[in-house]
Amino acid sequence: MEQFRVGTRGSRLAMTQTTTVAQALSDSSGLGHELITVRTDGDILTGPLAQMGGTGVFASALRQALFDRTCDVAVHSLKDLPAKDLDGLSIAAVPVREDVRDALCSAGDAPLSALPDGAKVGTGSPRRAAQLLAARPDLQIVDIRGNVGTRLARVRGREEAGEVSTQAPDAARGDLYRRRARRRRPAPARVGAPHLRAAGPGVMLPAPGQGRSPWRSAPRRRRPAPLAMALQAYDDAAARLETTAERALLARLNAGCSAPIGGLARFSEDTDGPAVLQLRAWCAHRRLGRA
Repeated sequence: MEQFRVGTRGSRLAMTQTTTVAQALSDSSGLGHELITVRTDGDILTGPLAQMGGTGVFASALRQALFDRTCDVAVHSLKDLPAKDLDGLSIAAVPVREDVRDALCSAGDAPLSALPDGAKVGTGSPRRAAQLLAARPDLQIVDIRGNVGTRLARVRGREEAGEVSTQAPDAARGDLYRRRARRRRPAPARVGAPHLRAAGPGVMLPAPGQGRSPWRSAPRRRRPAPLAMALQAYDDAAARLETTAERALLARLNAGCSAPIGGLARFSEDTDGPAVLQLRAWCAHRRLGRA
């Protein structure tokens, strides 16, 4: 069977997302697929993400794999992509958007407003740090990296119980949903187990592109017709419009994924009225975000 090669990061979250969408494309195109694991700078280097060059730290190696023809298409978290496309590469498909909200993981199910004065909140994102301090100036922001299991273990005060992984952080919606699902099953109660609360856009605007994992490809390379048609069918028009607006915001500000900028576009279309595309944005000074 003819197959296409899909580039992906090797973290559990990335592999889960990529496998899901690759299988969907295989089902639609009738082609097989092979996953090509690529290690990025963000997976290898340590230290605060904002000090690693920010833009493209999780995408540059996947981008090179496309240019080198190691893979035919690649799956990214859209918020990690540079705002401006490089010559020779394009976003081939943007799927329907998932939940865009950030999640606060706290012991005792405490919401942001109920955290004690001077509470320490861990995040490696300047955007999240700045918005947290805007809502609660008394908080102490602690830089943190690691996958979801490691971060939740730190909330419990049990760093040694964190997941062992060669990959850098993936504190994202996919793993959190799976952990929520496991919590719904009967299980012995755990003292100090962290609870997850979604932080809506009214409290914290997401990163531009958050909640989407688009397909990227080299347009000058000839793709099998079934794959090209499957990518076209997988592309969601509303998500594409919202993505374009959010990425245009970053491009206009000449900013990257490490900038303290939130942006959320929403497309709505009424059969009795005009189509509307609204964009909300939030920006902070780069120095804001650390206590």
